[in-house]
Amino acid sequence: MHKPVYFDCHATTPVDVRVLNAMLPYFGAKFGNAASGTHSFGWEAEGAVDVARNRIAHLAGAAPREIVFTSGATESNNLALKGVAAAGAHLVTVATEHKAVLDTATRLEESGCRVTVLAPRSDGTLDLDALRAAIVPATVLVSVMYANNEIGVIHPVSEIGGICREKRVLFHCDAVQAFGKIPVNVDAAGIDLMSMSAHKMYGPKGVGALYVRRGVRLAAQMDGGGHENGMRSGTLNVPGIVGFGEACTIAAAEMGEECGRVARLRDRLLARLLGELDGVHVHGTMEQRLAGNLNVSFERVEGDALLVALPDLAVSTGSACNSHGIGGSHVLEAIGVRPDLLQSATRFGLGRFTTQDEVEYAAGRVVEVVRKLRAEAPV
Repeated sequence: MHKPVYFDCHATTPVDVRVLNAMLPYFGAKFGNAASGTHSFGWEAEGAVDVARNRIAHLAGAAPREIVFTSGATESNNLALKGVAAAGAHLVTVATEHKAVLDTATRLEESGCRVTVLAPRSDGTLDLDALRAAIVPATVLVSVMYANNEIGVIHPVSEIGGICREKRVLFHCDAVQAFGKIPVNVDAAGIDLMSMSAHKMYGPKGVGALYVRRGVRLAAQMDGGGHENGMRSGTLNVPGIVGFGEACTIAAAEMGEECGRVARLRDRLLARLLGELDGVHVHGTMEQRLAGNLNVSFERVEGDALLVALPDLAVSTGSACNSHGIGGSHVLEAIGVRPDLLQSATRFGLGRFTTQDEVEYAAGRVVEVVRKLRAEAPV
C-alpha cells in the first residue's frame, strides 16, 4: 500500500494507464495541429479529435457536432452562462452549485443580469416546486448541477429538464462529478447545455467539453480562429482530447460494475466510522448519492487538526477550488450544517483504484485519530 492513501477523487482522479497509453503518440510522432487541413499531420490529428468527439458524445447521449471542446469545466460553465445571458436576463441556480457557476452568476449580476439562488433542503436535495416558482417570464436559463462535488447528492435532472421545457427556458447542467460515474443522457434529461471535465473521470487535466444542444445559440467568450463552430476559438489540445475520448470508452464499458464496487467500499467505510465512533454526522442524503462520496463530521474534533494528524490519508474538507480559502464550505452552510460540525467536515472520495485494504486502513486511522483528538481536547 502506497502512502499517502488517496481518498480525494472529487478533486481529481489518477489518469488510467489505458488513457495515458492512448495519449502518448500525440505527444510525439502524431504531433499535428487538428486545424491544419493541408497535410497528413493535420488530417491525422483531426481524425483523432473526431474519434474522441464521437466517444464523448456517445457517453452523453448527444450528437458529435454538439460537443464543444474547452480547457475544462470552469471554462465550460462560463461559456454556458455568459454565452446565454444578456443584460436584463434572469438566471436561476442553487446555493450548493460549484463556485465556477456561482461566481460566474455573480459576475453576470454585476453586468445587469438578475440571478435567483435557490436554497436546498437540509439533505442537499432541491425543492422542485421552489424551482418552478422561481422561473419568471424574463428567465432564460436554469443552472443546476447533476451531482454535488462535496456531498455527492444527485439531483433529479429529468424532472428539472421537464420543468425547463414546460417553462420554455434553457437548462444548463454542470455534470462534472456525474459524467463517467453514472448514466447520463442529455436527451432523456432535457438538458440543453452540459459541462464535462476529463480529469474527474480518469482522464487528463486541462481538457473538458460543453454539450450544446443543436439550435442553442451561444455568444463566444474567446475570439480567434473560429474553432469549434465559432463557439470556442483556440488550438485544440489533441493529446488531452484523445485521452478524454478513451476515458469515455472505458467508462461506457465498466461504469456499472465500478459503481457497485465503489458503493460497497464507501458503505464499508461509513459502517466502520458509525460502528466505532459516536458523534458522527453524515451530510447529504444517502439515497440519491454518488457511489464514491462520503462527507462526514465528527463532534468535538476540529477539521484542520484531523487533516494534520492524518498525513497518510489524502482527504479534504471540501472543494479543491476552495481549499486555500478562508471559511467553511458554502455547500454545508447552504444545507444548514451547524457551525461546530461545519468546521469538522471531512470529504472522502473513493474511486476506480480504491481497494478494500485501503478502506480498512483509512477507517482504522480515522477512528484512532478522532479518539486521540477528543481525549486531548479541553472539556
